[in-house]
Amino acid sequence: MNTTEKVIFEQFPFWEKAMSRIPTASDSKLKVFVGCGTSYNLALSLATYSNSAGQPAIAVPGGEWLNHPKLSWPDWKSTHVVALSRSGETTETVAAAKASRIAGAHVSAITVEATSSLAKNCDTLIEAETHDEEGIVMTVSASLMLLLGMQMIGAQIPPSIVSSARRLADQLDAGLPGILAGRSHFVFLGSGSLYGIALEGALKLMEMSQIVTQGFHPLEYRHGPISLVDEKTAVVMLYGADQKAAQALLVDEVREKGATVIGFGGPGDLELSVGCDPAFTGLCALPALQILGERAAQSKGVDTIAPRHLTKVVMLG
Repeated sequence: MNTTEKVIFEQFPFWEKAMSRIPTASDSKLKVFVGCGTSYNLALSLATYSNSAGQPAIAVPGGEWLNHPKLSWPDWKSTHVVALSRSGETTETVAAAKASRIAGAHVSAITVEATSSLAKNCDTLIEAETHDEEGIVMTVSASLMLLLGMQMIGAQIPPSIVSSARRLADQLDAGLPGILAGRSHFVFLGSGSLYGIALEGALKLMEMSQIVTQGFHPLEYRHGPISLVDEKTAVVMLYGADQKAAQALLVDEVREKGATVIGFGGPGDLELSVGCDPAFTGLCALPALQILGERAAQSKGVDTIAPRHLTKVVMLG
């Protein structure tokens, strides 16, 4: 077991500790969730959670909010910016937080580094302790920031989510040996709050294994991308409770074209039971998606301790 795998399976006590803190930040201002890479994927998911809770929100990449805020929201100075960064040092995110505060916006920071630049340039700090052996690949810290963001919005996350997430990761891990062989193209599909999680699953597998990987809204997948499906394709479907029937039809279609399907909460060649409230499926699925990336890397002999071309903190000169 390498350090990446160890950290993935040891993340759950950190969830329990973070769940003992219930940060909330409700106001009438538009929430703008800002982040880069994994943090932007989490921002996409959190924006949908916020909207479903009656708190209007959008998600914007850090560099876009820094350089073109008016293109995302004309009245950008009157927003509540929620900046996400594991290190708290991501160049675009920190700069966006600083510029937003100077312009008069309220800035909340979600991070696992309480003494970082982002933590020092916000109005409200929301942080949690992460695994000290986490390396370049974001695993436990990604789960923690999603959890903290959901709690900030007001979600009451049940303690049972920990056992559900652990069980789902183990269930997937046990079924992977027959899935990964010969796969050179992965597709992750999810809608609503699961779209950002699908993108995060795709990013994890791509950076960990160097396999060509894509993420889409499920019903968008027919509009062109499905042309790439063949017997070397693996599709990960994150089923949504409100579109399950339509998504199952899409799964049938890609299987007919040769793909192997992993179904989270619905039909597939490997069908996984997600044992939690559908509202928390994204959080529950994150560790399983992380172990999928690790196992895909192992199947290719790729070392996830030092992924090619990547660094733990992305800082622009």
